[in-house]
Amino acid sequence: MNRPNAAPLKGVQAIEHLGDPVLAMAELAPDIHRELHRFHVMGNVVAVELTIQGTFTGSFTTPAGVIEPTGAKLAIPAGDFWYVEDGRIKEFNCYASINVMLAQLGVQPDFASAVTASATS
Repeated sequence: MNRPNAAPLKGVQAIEHLGDPVLAMAELAPDIHRELHRFHVMGNVVAVELTIQGTFTGSFTTPAGVIEPTGAKLAIPAGDFWYVEDGRIKEFNCYASINVMLAQLGVQPDFASAVTASATS
C-alpha cells in the first residue's frame, strides 16, 4: 500500500492501514458509496471505472485546519485495479481524482504559495 509523501507500507503494516482512506472518506461523507460503471478484464488485471459519491456532511481535516461541512454533493471519478494471481488478489489500487474532489469541497489550488515555495527551495 502506498501513501503520498510517506514510506510505502508492506506486510502487516499495510494490512493494518488498509482501511485508513475508507475511514477518512466515511468521516467526510457518511453516505459515501461507489457507483460502478464499467469492468475490464485484461489477463490477470481487472480494471473498474467508477464514481465515488456522497454528501460533504462531516468535517475535513487538512494541514491548514478543519474545513467544516457544506452539504456539497460529491461525485469523484475513480479507477480500481485488481491484480489476481493463482486465483487470489495479489494487489489492489484505487486512483481517485483528488483535484475534482477538492474542487467539489470548495478547495481551490493555491498557486501563489507553490510559486513562493519553489523559489525558496
